[in-house]
Amino acid sequence: MKHCSIVLKNRVYNLEDNPLVMSIINITPDSFYSASRLNSEAKIVNSVEMALQEGANIIDIGGYSTRPGAEFVSEDEELRRITFALDIIRKRWPDTIISVDTFRAKVAKVAVEQYNADIINDISGFDIDPNMLKIVVSLNVPYILMHIKGTPQTMQQHTNYDNVITEMLYYFSNKVDILRTRGFSNSIIIDPGFGFAKTLEQNYEVMKNLNLFHTFNAPLLVGISRKTMIYKLLNTTPEQALNGTTILNTFALMNGAHILRVHDTQAAVEAVKICKLLKQ
Repeated sequence: MKHCSIVLKNRVYNLEDNPLVMSIINITPDSFYSASRLNSEAKIVNSVEMALQEGANIIDIGGYSTRPGAEFVSEDEELRRITFALDIIRKRWPDTIISVDTFRAKVAKVAVEQYNADIINDISGFDIDPNMLKIVVSLNVPYILMHIKGTPQTMQQHTNYDNVITEMLYYFSNKVDILRTRGFSNSIIIDPGFGFAKTLEQNYEVMKNLNLFHTFNAPLLVGISRKTMIYKLLNTTPEQALNGTTILNTFALMNGAHILRVHDTQAAVEAVKICKLLKQ
């Protein structure tokens, strides 16, 4: 695999040697993991401060829960939630690397142009909002391209594949080609979309074949934190899924993951440190 790096805040990050930890900040009342729901300035400040102290490299802000069957949130409400958090974070930590978790063009545009968000984290592969592709190309900041079929409301009805890995590889190849053809020249980060339009068994099939997604010579993001694929397999709850999360994050790192998207920053930072030593 080629050397894998990304430029953020005018700094080059060598992701082969130093995987990054992205900490989740949910400005939603209905995230599947109740401890991650933040709805006040004090809670946002405390959560971001803790994540940064524990070693987070990126703060990922979302205002629309994308758990299976999540309720619809209007564009105005999502924008209100995200700008509320961005305003708080930018005033206190102006140099923090921020990704904005949205599939809506207007939200992405405001976050980048008015609040200097550094990354667009789009679960939809620019398919839900017809204006997203144009905005992503025009903003030209690093873009997280995730695999999904359908929407958060319908995705679990779309788990039929002839071969899940082959179809995902085709999906990414096609989407990357579209972005490059349209003139997008920044980093495209590949996210297999664990839990999105995939059964429990399919999620583990993707995890076992993670190395195949290096074919794009792009940063690889893994987001499995406290998800169904862990707690349903173990017959527990999201609140009890940290151990399983760390095990899978460790497996992902040993198989070339470059970014971990997590609720529990310290555990992920420790996994990165140990895996880094093991791979030297």
